Amino acid sequence: MITLKQADLLTAIVTPFNEKNKIDFASLTKLTNHLIEMGSNGFVIGGTTGETPTLTHDEKIELYRKFGQIVAGRVPVIAGTGSNNTAETIAFTNEVAKIPGIDCALVVVPPYNKPNQRSMIAHFTEISQKASLPIIIYNIPGRTGVKMTQETIVELAKLPNIVGIKQCASLEELEYVVDHTDDFQVFTGEDAQALSARVLGASGVISVASHSYAKQMRAMYDSLYAGNWQKAGAIQRWLTPRMDALFMYPSPSPIKALLTAQGFSMGGCRLPLVALNKEEKINLAQNLGLAKDALFGELPLDLGGDIND
Repeated sequence: MITLKQADLLTAIVTPFNEKNKIDFASLTKLTNHLIEMGSNGFVIGGTTGETPTLTHDEKIELYRKFGQIVAGRVPVIAGTGSNNTAETIAFTNEVAKIPGIDCALVVVPPYNKPNQRSMIAHFTEISQKASLPIIIYNIPGRTGVKMTQETIVELAKLPNIVGIKQCASLEELEYVVDHTDDFQVFTGEDAQALSARVLGASGVISVASHSYAKQMRAMYDSLYAGNWQKAGAIQRWLTPRMDALFMYPSPSPIKALLTAQGFSMGGCRLPLVALNKEEKINLAQNLGLAKDALFGELPLDLGGDIND
């Protein structure tokens, strides 16, 4: 089994829904197996991309249980357990800890409450002391309304049960965290930073784009490890506009539209998010470098084109 310390390309996997708006586990199985084959060597389940705010408690437990069975120990699995209620986060994390196949908990900086840095330290310290899973902090100020500072991250990294972070911030802040921590897994949550983060010493990326571009992202990292930085850079430059396009509209609606065209049954998004309309699909396709009607037909699994050569 690949451990978290060996994982560099983790997919923050979507939650497919069927025509009844229930979780489609057959589609999830198909997608998961494909992503592992293409080079993803870890997953976040029940994160932002998985539409976790719209999943009930029971749905999340069932999702995590079945996903652990789908992955079957082939790669590490991080499950989203965070909320803006410290006590509930601890209780849910400990419930998830009993599920076979879940290796870590992803705990977001509390949204809506807008805690200051001292409050964040108190929140994560309490969780680290009482949670039965290793904790990955999720710092995503664009969704929570507050940013955990680099100094706070470094302070929390000293706690034995906090083992890493998904960091959505500047490369300079990521550099600081890498430089001031030891044995701490630092993952960028920004797809376009995937190569730069790795060069700077981060563990890798927790990615949305890898749903459709895992083969190219794996080739990028493997080229870097082989010393061919020119090829790695060329792949990242090719990927960056496509990665940016996947966030033109509220995620995960763009990646779900692309996956659907690639033959994966995704269903729509749960309210308050909606699936892309015709105009949005045309705009997304063109920004992905595809024909404007590409998302209305059938796309290949490999969208690499010339970059594969």
